[in-house]
Amino acid sequence: MRLTVEGLRAGYGAVEALHGIDLRVEPGEVVALLGANGAGKTTTLRAISGLLRPAAGAIRLDGEPLDGVPSHAIVARGLVQVPEGRRLFATLTVRENLDVGAFTRRDPAGVEASRTFVHRLFPVLRERERQLAGTLSGGEQQMLAIGRALMAAPKVLLLDEPSLGLSPILVRTILAAIREVNAEGVSILLVEQNARAALRLAHRAYVLVTGTVALEGPARELLEDPGVKRAYLGG
Repeated sequence: MRLTVEGLRAGYGAVEALHGIDLRVEPGEVVALLGANGAGKTTTLRAISGLLRPAAGAIRLDGEPLDGVPSHAIVARGLVQVPEGRRLFATLTVRENLDVGAFTRRDPAGVEASRTFVHRLFPVLRERERQLAGTLSGGEQQMLAIGRALMAAPKVLLLDEPSLGLSPILVRTILAAIREVNAEGVSILLVEQNARAALRLAHRAYVLVTGTVALEGPARELLEDPGVKRAYLGG
Protein backbone atom coordinates (compact mmCIF):
# COMPACT_ATOMS: atom_id res chain seq x y z
CA MET A 1 0.00 0.00 0.00
CA ARG A 2 1.41 3.38 -1.05
CA LEU A 3 1.39 6.44 1.20
CA THR A 4 1.92 9.88 -0.34
CA VAL A 5 2.14 13.25 1.35
CA GLU A 6 2.17 16.46 -0.71
CA GLY A 7 2.54 20.04 0.51
CA LEU A 8 1.72 19.14 4.10
CA ARG A 9 1.37 22.10 6.44
CA ALA A 10 0.40 21.55 10.06
CA GLY A 11 0.99 22.96 13.50
CA TYR A 12 -0.47 23.87 16.84
CA GLY A 13 -2.56 27.01 17.13
CA ALA A 14 -0.80 29.88 15.39
CA VAL A 15 2.53 28.02 15.30
CA GLU A 16 3.18 26.19 12.03
CA ALA A 17 5.47 23.19 12.53
CA LEU A 18 5.43 21.78 8.98
CA HIS A 19 5.99 24.08 6.02
CA GLY A 20 4.77 22.14 3.00
CA ILE A 21 6.59 18.81 3.16
CA ASP A 22 6.42 16.05 0.54
CA LEU A 23 7.20 12.40 1.17
CA ARG A 24 6.17 8.96 0.05
CA VAL A 25 6.31 5.38 1.26
CA GLU A 26 6.12 2.80 -1.51
CA PRO A 27 4.59 -0.67 -0.99
CA GLY A 28 6.96 -2.84 1.03
CA GLU A 29 9.36 -0.03 1.93
CA VAL A 30 10.84 1.05 5.23
CA VAL A 31 11.30 4.82 5.13
CA ALA A 32 13.14 6.61 7.94
CA LEU A 33 12.25 10.15 8.98
CA LEU A 34 15.22 11.81 10.69
CA GLY A 35 15.74 15.18 12.31
CA ALA A 36 16.60 16.97 15.52
CA ASN A 37 14.09 17.48 18.32
CA GLY A 38 11.48 19.95 17.16
CA ALA A 39 12.07 19.31 13.46
CA GLY A 40 8.48 18.15 12.95
CA LYS A 41 8.80 14.37 12.86
CA THR A 42 6.04 13.56 15.37
CA THR A 43 3.82 16.29 13.90
CA THR A 44 4.17 14.60 10.51
CA LEU A 45 3.06 11.24 11.89
CA ARG A 46 0.16 12.77 13.81
CA ALA A 47 -1.08 14.58 10.72
CA ILE A 48 -0.86 11.45 8.58
CA SER A 49 -2.72 9.29 11.12
CA GLY A 50 -5.52 11.82 11.63
CA LEU A 51 -4.61 12.83 15.18
CA LEU A 52 -3.79 16.36 13.99
CA ARG A 53 -5.74 18.22 11.35
CA PRO A 54 -3.45 19.60 8.62
CA ALA A 55 -3.72 23.23 7.60
CA ALA A 56 -2.98 22.39 3.96
CA GLY A 57 -1.70 19.64 1.70
CA ALA A 58 -2.80 16.20 0.58
CA ILE A 59 -2.38 12.81 2.25
CA ARG A 60 -3.32 9.75 0.21
CA LEU A 61 -3.33 6.04 0.89
CA ASP A 62 -3.27 4.06 -2.36
CA GLY A 63 -4.54 7.20 -4.09
CA GLU A 64 -7.49 7.68 -1.73
CA PRO A 65 -7.46 10.96 0.23
CA LEU A 66 -7.23 10.82 4.01
CA ASP A 67 -7.99 14.53 4.47
CA GLY A 68 -10.78 14.88 7.02
CA VAL A 69 -11.03 11.13 7.64
CA PRO A 70 -11.27 10.42 11.40
CA SER A 71 -8.38 8.50 12.93
CA HIS A 72 -10.38 5.33 13.68
CA ALA A 73 -11.48 5.17 10.03
CA ILE A 74 -7.86 5.63 8.92
CA VAL A 75 -6.95 2.60 11.07
CA ALA A 76 -9.73 0.62 9.38
CA ARG A 77 -8.23 1.55 5.99
CA GLY A 78 -4.92 -0.02 6.98
CA LEU A 79 -2.75 2.80 8.38
CA VAL A 80 -1.83 2.50 12.06
CA GLN A 81 0.46 4.52 14.33
CA VAL A 82 2.51 3.36 17.31
CA PRO A 83 2.87 6.59 19.28
CA GLU A 84 5.91 7.80 21.18
CA GLY A 85 5.49 6.90 24.84
CA ARG A 86 3.52 3.71 24.02
CA ARG A 87 0.15 5.02 25.36
CA LEU A 88 -1.00 1.64 26.63
CA PHE A 89 -4.08 1.00 28.72
CA ALA A 90 -2.18 0.45 31.97
CA THR A 91 -5.09 -1.07 33.92
CA LEU A 92 -5.95 -3.59 31.20
CA THR A 93 -4.13 -6.88 30.73
CA VAL A 94 -1.72 -7.61 27.93
CA ARG A 95 -4.38 -9.66 26.15
CA GLU A 96 -6.99 -6.93 26.57
CA ASN A 97 -4.62 -4.33 25.10
CA LEU A 98 -4.11 -6.58 22.08
CA ASP A 99 -7.86 -7.01 21.76
CA VAL A 100 -8.30 -3.22 21.71
CA GLY A 101 -5.93 -3.09 18.74
CA ALA A 102 -8.33 -5.26 16.76
CA PHE A 103 -11.43 -3.18 17.49
CA THR A 104 -12.04 -2.24 13.84
CA ARG A 105 -11.93 -5.86 12.62
CA ARG A 106 -14.79 -8.28 11.99
CA ASP A 107 -12.77 -11.38 11.06
CA PRO A 108 -12.25 -13.53 14.19
CA ALA A 109 -10.00 -16.02 12.42
CA GLY A 110 -7.83 -13.20 11.08
CA VAL A 111 -7.62 -11.61 14.52
CA GLU A 112 -6.35 -14.87 16.00
CA ALA A 113 -3.83 -15.20 13.17
CA SER A 114 -2.58 -11.70 14.02
CA ARG A 115 -2.35 -12.64 17.70
CA THR A 116 -0.29 -15.70 16.78
CA PHE A 117 2.05 -13.51 14.72
CA VAL A 118 2.44 -11.04 17.60
CA HIS A 119 3.21 -13.90 20.00
CA ARG A 120 5.80 -15.24 17.57
CA LEU A 121 7.46 -11.83 17.35
CA PHE A 122 7.31 -11.23 21.09
CA PRO A 123 6.93 -14.52 23.04
CA VAL A 124 6.97 -12.66 26.36
CA LEU A 125 3.55 -11.21 25.54
CA ARG A 126 2.06 -14.69 25.43
CA GLU A 127 3.70 -15.50 28.76
CA ARG A 128 2.33 -12.31 30.35
CA GLU A 129 -1.07 -12.11 28.68
CA ARG A 130 -2.93 -11.93 32.04
CA GLN A 131 -0.54 -9.33 33.47
CA LEU A 132 -1.57 -5.67 33.67
CA ALA A 133 0.15 -3.60 31.00
CA GLY A 134 1.20 -0.98 33.54
CA THR A 135 3.33 -3.53 35.39
CA LEU A 136 5.44 -4.50 32.37
CA SER A 137 9.02 -3.34 31.89
CA GLY A 138 9.69 -0.54 29.41
CA GLY A 139 10.84 -2.96 26.75
CA GLU A 140 7.82 -5.21 27.23
CA GLN A 141 5.53 -2.18 27.02
CA GLN A 142 7.10 -1.20 23.69
CA MET A 143 6.60 -4.75 22.40
CA LEU A 144 2.96 -4.54 23.49
CA ALA A 145 2.47 -1.16 21.80
CA ILE A 146 3.77 -2.58 18.53
CA GLY A 147 1.76 -5.77 19.02
CA ARG A 148 -1.42 -3.80 19.63
CA ALA A 149 -0.89 -1.94 16.34
CA LEU A 150 -0.28 -5.19 14.47
CA MET A 151 -3.61 -6.54 15.72
CA ALA A 152 -5.26 -4.00 13.40
CA ALA A 153 -3.64 -5.78 10.40
CA PRO A 154 -1.92 -2.63 9.11
CA LYS A 155 -0.72 -2.22 5.56
CA VAL A 156 1.25 0.89 6.57
CA LEU A 157 2.74 1.21 10.05
CA LEU A 158 3.92 4.52 11.54
CA LEU A 159 6.47 4.09 14.33
CA ASP A 160 7.41 7.03 16.55
CA GLU A 161 10.69 6.49 18.46
CA PRO A 162 10.26 2.74 19.10
CA SER A 163 13.70 2.38 20.75
CA LEU A 164 13.46 5.41 23.04
CA GLY A 165 14.72 4.65 26.55
CA LEU A 166 15.51 1.00 25.87
CA SER A 167 18.72 -0.91 26.54
CA PRO A 168 20.88 -1.85 23.53
CA ILE A 169 19.80 -5.50 23.65
CA LEU A 170 16.11 -4.51 23.65
CA VAL A 171 16.74 -2.04 20.83
CA ARG A 172 18.08 -4.92 18.74
CA THR A 173 14.99 -6.99 19.57
CA ILE A 174 12.64 -4.18 18.54
CA LEU A 175 14.51 -3.42 15.32
CA ALA A 176 14.60 -7.12 14.39
CA ALA A 177 10.84 -7.26 14.92
CA ILE A 178 10.34 -4.22 12.68
CA ARG A 179 12.41 -5.92 9.98
CA GLU A 180 10.25 -9.05 10.26
CA VAL A 181 7.02 -7.05 10.09
CA ASN A 182 8.30 -5.39 6.92
CA ALA A 183 9.22 -8.81 5.50
CA GLU A 184 5.53 -9.70 5.85
CA GLY A 185 4.70 -6.91 3.39
CA VAL A 186 3.90 -4.06 5.77
CA SER A 187 5.19 -0.64 4.66
CA ILE A 188 6.78 1.34 7.49
CA LEU A 189 7.43 5.03 8.16
CA LEU A 190 9.94 5.11 11.00
CA VAL A 191 10.85 8.02 13.27
CA GLU A 192 13.86 6.90 15.27
CA GLN A 193 16.40 8.74 17.46
CA ASN A 194 19.04 6.12 16.65
CA ALA A 195 19.74 7.47 13.17
CA ARG A 196 22.43 4.94 12.34
CA ALA A 197 20.16 1.99 13.17
CA ALA A 198 17.25 3.59 11.30
CA LEU A 199 19.33 4.10 8.15
CA ARG A 200 20.62 0.54 8.29
CA LEU A 201 17.04 -0.72 8.51
CA ALA A 202 15.44 1.62 5.96
CA HIS A 203 15.34 1.57 2.18
CA ARG A 204 15.04 5.36 1.90
CA ALA A 205 15.09 8.31 4.29
CA TYR A 206 14.09 11.93 4.67
CA VAL A 207 15.82 14.48 6.88
CA LEU A 208 13.60 17.20 8.36
CA VAL A 209 15.02 20.55 9.44
CA THR A 210 12.59 22.99 11.12
CA GLY A 211 9.55 21.64 9.33
CA THR A 212 10.98 21.24 5.84
CA VAL A 213 12.57 18.32 4.00
CA ALA A 214 16.24 19.24 3.80
CA LEU A 215 17.51 15.97 2.34
CA GLU A 216 16.17 12.72 0.96
CA GLY A 217 17.54 9.65 -0.75
CA PRO A 218 18.50 5.99 -0.42
CA ALA A 219 19.33 5.14 3.17
CA ARG A 220 22.75 3.70 2.32
CA GLU A 221 23.75 6.93 0.58
CA LEU A 222 22.63 9.05 3.53
CA LEU A 223 24.68 6.84 5.85
CA GLU A 224 27.76 8.05 3.96
CA ASP A 225 26.66 11.66 3.54
CA PRO A 226 29.15 13.94 5.40
CA GLY A 227 26.43 16.33 6.58
CA VAL A 228 24.27 13.51 7.92
CA LYS A 229 27.29 11.97 9.60
CA ARG A 230 28.16 15.23 11.36
CA ALA A 231 24.59 15.98 12.44
CA TYR A 232 23.21 12.57 13.36
CA LEU A 233 25.84 9.84 13.31
CA GLY A 234 28.65 11.34 15.37
CA GLY A 235 30.98 11.35 12.37
